[in-house]
Amino acid sequence: MEDPFSGLAEPYLATGGTLRGVIRHTLVARQLGEHLPRLPAQIVDIGGGAGHQAIPLARKGYEVTILDPSRTMLREARRSIASEEESVRRRVCLIEDAGERAREVLGEESFDAVLCHGVLPYLDDPYPLIRILVSAARPGAVISVLAKNAAALAMRPALEERYKDALATLDADRDLGRLGTVPRGDTNSSLSRLFEMVGIETVQWYGVRVFTDHLGDRLPDATLPEIVQLEWEAGRRDPYRSVARMIHLIGRKPPH
Repeated sequence: MEDPFSGLAEPYLATGGTLRGVIRHTLVARQLGEHLPRLPAQIVDIGGGAGHQAIPLARKGYEVTILDPSRTMLREARRSIASEEESVRRRVCLIEDAGERAREVLGEESFDAVLCHGVLPYLDDPYPLIRILVSAARPGAVISVLAKNAAALAMRPALEERYKDALATLDADRDLGRLGTVPRGDTNSSLSRLFEMVGIETVQWYGVRVFTDHLGDRLPDATLPEIVQLEWEAGRRDPYRSVARMIHLIGRKPPH
């Protein structure tokens, strides 16, 4: 069977080495690292794709399961894992299936952290998947969600001098993304309400790509460390984080 997500997977993988891609993965890893449990711990990355977060976590000693419906993305994950040390390879499990089927696929297994990054924009209603994330989490577990920021959709086209497009998105909840689709956006308040509805405490939220989202396919250069530090600081502060392209929300399941 052909990979139904190859049309998205291949262009997404092509952006991994761009400045925008590097900033995204670097910031999310750093932000997540502020909240993950101590080792030993088990993590499931729902929609974890090529392992941009999961493989570095396995290097740190976490046991990581990547659940993703895209054969193309998992093939890239296998290629990356093959180059790792044996101890790292043993700590990564790959499962090809949809996040909506996580409970059936994972059975009774539960995890110390549940990640779901960049999946919600492709769902008309994020609530059912949020419930599944919670069901896979142990008491006290961290839940990490990365979503498109509906409150800042006009920022990218405006900075690219596409003012008509920017005006059209001021009151929209979705726009044309780099991958040729029209993903839906969420807001910090709407995601926090969903967390509250399923009994999850919101611990922290971050913005991802405040200053670099409009730079297209520009590659990193010698200024990367300064850019990363600037984006890290801005992503934790108001008003900057409110105009970032993405929202990174960290929650915690009650311990009892």
